[in-house]
Amino acid sequence: MTDLVIRPLVAGEESLFESMPDPLPQLRQVDYADGIAGGGYRPERTWVALRAGRVVARAAWLLPPGAVGAPWLERFDLNAEPEVGAALLRAAHEALGGPRSYYAAAPAHWRRRPEVLAVIKAPMAAARLAGLVERGERLRCSWTGTPLPAASGRYTFRPAVDAAEINAMVARIAEPDVLTGKETARAVGGVDLATDPLAWLTGPAEDWRIALDAGKPVGLAGTAGDACYPLIAYLGLLDEAVRGELLAEAVEVLAAGGAREVVADVDAHRVAVLAELERTGFRQLRSRVLFEPAASAPSDSAVTPGSAVAACSVADREGSE
Repeated sequence: MTDLVIRPLVAGEESLFESMPDPLPQLRQVDYADGIAGGGYRPERTWVALRAGRVVARAAWLLPPGAVGAPWLERFDLNAEPEVGAALLRAAHEALGGPRSYYAAAPAHWRRRPEVLAVIKAPMAAARLAGLVERGERLRCSWTGTPLPAASGRYTFRPAVDAAEINAMVARIAEPDVLTGKETARAVGGVDLATDPLAWLTGPAEDWRIALDAGKPVGLAGTAGDACYPLIAYLGLLDEAVRGELLAEAVEVLAAGGAREVVADVDAHRVAVLAELERTGFRQLRSRVLFEPAASAPSDSAVTPGSAVAACSVADREGSE
């Protein structure tokens, strides 16, 4: 690697970052120049590795405006051996004050697509060489108008009465099924979407739906039609049998408000939840594999409060492909 130059960008070098061909054009991402204009990307948090003046690796750490938490690695592309990528990450980590989280984005079903796997395995290997450890995977799913399953008639649904009712239900739900944008909520607003969703979702209580079985609450869904895109932000159950019908109810609420697409994020290991999303008409859109510094757990850094509407970050602007 004696002919390798590793350095951060300087202002005005956006075209240098974008001179590297996109290795996954089917994975829609915001242009780097647009991210610079929006303030999420900054030249000093963007690094390149050059051979003979040509970019062979590039990495951009993201921190949306208004947040004071640590930036995370959002774009990392490698057209060289993993050792080159690892050298770039180590140099950048030193300048940034230590290793940072990395969200490796990939098209849906990437493990079953050899042409995609061939692209993704090199930056992932580089991340591991640089001391990052895989901590989990999140899937983004999208509903785009598929007819919804018919209701059984067993359950009824109504809007939440107020914040107190929502918070009381949240306190009873140990592990929500769907948490859309939880990474952004934590990084930008310092909010744990699983335990304090109303600190992030600032819309009216009527945006939430309570599922009832013979008058007894058995599920809770929080929708947001005015965030980056219509989404099911929160879905939690006290009875797993209601999952499919509550998903359909949440989609209907958003569709009635004019939504033609609805997105939902789920942890990849939640197989039953993913299956129910697919039965409701959702299809996988993309994956994000989380890598964290080996010596740390996922960060809970305190940051400036925000909301899902105000902090629509570069990382969360994907719709359907």
